[in-house]
Amino acid sequence: MKSGIEVVKGDITKIEADAIVNAANSSLLGGGGVDGAIHSAGGKAILDECVAIRNRQGGCRTGEAVITTGGKLKAKYVIHTVGPVWNGGKSGEEQLLGDAYRNSLKIAVDNGIQTIAFPNISTGIYHFPKSKAAEIAIATVSDFLAENDSINKVVFVCFDDENYKLYQDLLKE
Repeated sequence: MKSGIEVVKGDITKIEADAIVNAANSSLLGGGGVDGAIHSAGGKAILDECVAIRNRQGGCRTGEAVITTGGKLKAKYVIHTVGPVWNGGKSGEEQLLGDAYRNSLKIAVDNGIQTIAFPNISTGIYHFPKSKAAEIAIATVSDFLAENDSINKVVFVCFDDENYKLYQDLLKE
């Protein structure tokens, strides 16, 4: 395994970390999948802060990230990032996915976060190919950690067996 990076199979809403990352949509108002689970488990405080962010800046663009309280979650913070919808790879999706991870990590550093957990961004309803998404996630996080030592641990939380195996195999290389 790469230093400072772990992979677990499970539910990101139950992870103990300074921050968990939400694979949000641009409205920041909750949705399905990871987004719905985080809003549901974290409670109204997360939604209230998301509404305030929306009122201030009009949502969150693809590849960007914002931070809110963790509400009722074990994590103190939720970093909401918007991954790209897969359109065959011809619309800058790979760069945008890398940006989603990178901008989440930058917000973590800016907020003194030392442990952060990521879901498999864009691989659900957004249909980003899982193997390509895993490669981008691990490469982006590894590159960031090589240049920044304020984050001690990054956990990739995989909900399904396919992603879990992909991440395990890539982290062994």
